[in-house]
Amino acid sequence: MPPASDPHAPFPVRHVHEVEARSSERRWLVDQLFANSSVGLLGGPPKAFKTWVAAELALAVATGTPAFGRFATLDPGPVLFFGAEDPPPDLRTRFDGIARARRLDLAKVPLLLLDVAQLRLDDATHLDRLHRTVALHAPRLLVLDPFVRLVTGLDENSARDVSAVLGALRTLQREHDVTILLVHHMRKSPAAHPAQQLRGSGDFSAWLDSGLYLTRDGDDRVLVVEHRSAPAPSPFRLRLVPGDAPHLEIHDAHGADAAPAGDRLGARIVERLHAADRPQPTQSLRNALHVRKADLLIALRALAERCLVTKTPHGWT
Repeated sequence: MPPASDPHAPFPVRHVHEVEARSSERRWLVDQLFANSSVGLLGGPPKAFKTWVAAELALAVATGTPAFGRFATLDPGPVLFFGAEDPPPDLRTRFDGIARARRLDLAKVPLLLLDVAQLRLDDATHLDRLHRTVALHAPRLLVLDPFVRLVTGLDENSARDVSAVLGALRTLQREHDVTILLVHHMRKSPAAHPAQQLRGSGDFSAWLDSGLYLTRDGDDRVLVVEHRSAPAPSPFRLRLVPGDAPHLEIHDAHGADAAPAGDRLGARIVERLHAADRPQPTQSLRNALHVRKADLLIALRALAERCLVTKTPHGWT
């Protein structure tokens, strides 16, 4: 039989039973918001805070802290960020504001900006350099913002053109086990579902594993989430908090901190367990989080049902 490197040889195959099953513990990069080892898209019309949301997710992944103060980061690690529409000093200002609001030391965060003036995903040389950069720094998350500035002369309404670029990103994701967040513009005209407002080819919505869609409603932005193979949280409102530490906060009729108590406690539990170097007994968690035992047990059971925590003979992990 000819060797696998022979261009005329049959493709190799594997029996489905031999494929390693995906661990439930690595299902999410950010709980409920973004799948792990996936490709996804963040869409929104102009001035919808797309870059703010991308920066919030990037900082959460790089630090292992809850995104928007609510959604636990479950597989933290370095982040590589390219913002084609914002000069580096402006990106630094955004990250500074979020870091101050979340009480993080930006100097200690493994968040790297791709330090080039241009990145062209439809250029073979640029794509090869991006592969080499991802291989070198091994980020958990790669953020590319926005699509329209990452291609040259490409017709985003052409399924053939768009699918070639998106296919290249999918290959990058699979070869390097990196999660990719691509920012893309949406039309201002309303549609039955925000995904139908994405500019260009329908290949964008067909390609993604996780989709985040921003719409405007007065001073608020509404974030709608969908996933290819998992349930999504209910849409929620975001509001930009100005001042010395500008950042996005979840906002509703009762204020920005009105997340259900179980959600907030769950995020704190996951953050605590990620920071620990050994399983944590229930009493240790209770002492560290300063909560009632009954509330802690309810939150732990809910997290265990979603495969976010596991109880071992030595404690929770």
